[in-house]
Amino acid sequence: MDPDTAPPSEDQVVDRLHRHLRSWLGAWPPADELTIVGSVRREEPGWDGAIRPFAGVSTPEGTVLSVAPDRLEAVRAAGADLEKALEALPEALGQPGGVVGRGVYRYAVAPPEGDDGIGEWVPSDQPDVPAWLRPFGGKVLVVREDGQYVAGLGIKRHDELGQEVAVATEEPWRGRGLARALVSRAAVDILRRGGVPIYLHGRANAASARVAEAAGFPDRGWLILGLPTAS
Repeated sequence: MDPDTAPPSEDQVVDRLHRHLRSWLGAWPPADELTIVGSVRREEPGWDGAIRPFAGVSTPEGTVLSVAPDRLEAVRAAGADLEKALEALPEALGQPGGVVGRGVYRYAVAPPEGDDGIGEWVPSDQPDVPAWLRPFGGKVLVVREDGQYVAGLGIKRHDELGQEVAVATEEPWRGRGLARALVSRAAVDILRRGGVPIYLHGRANAASARVAEAAGFPDRGWLILGLPTAS
């Protein structure tokens, strides 16, 4: 999308999100309080090359749990109760003793504009890009002061529509709004390119929650569900 083009409407962004979730999970929106589906996406490498045999998104209206097709019946055997399904899921996926993690799932439809001047998009393999940003590939958004890297943002490109941002600021430069500004700029860029910006964080991470709220990612009561991947 050209920068001068009008931003997408809320309905357009929500449609992008629904199309992304249908592709990424195998079904969306939830057909009932609990929808369990088999998807080949659980057998394919994700944004970082890792295979995640389980993914889920929970909303106040219902939950979709996505597993590899050959594990579908084992997970469904736990019943239609979400908590029972999550308790049984690790063993059904061959990870006995595992615990399903729950984080806050946010997306933005109208992030605040005006942060176009913050940072610059650079190749992730540039020499001064820190190690944590390199796995994102493509271009990452970085802030430098006097030639020194101080903050950065990467994008987990789940598909053409679902674009999840991750941000961090070096400790001496925290508290200046850099993370919020980077997330806001990246979100606007993602929307202009036809995607939907997504922001995930731990439920106890108050600092990350503040960044998300300030950058236009409200808490809608949605949760991301997942199991740790093997390193």
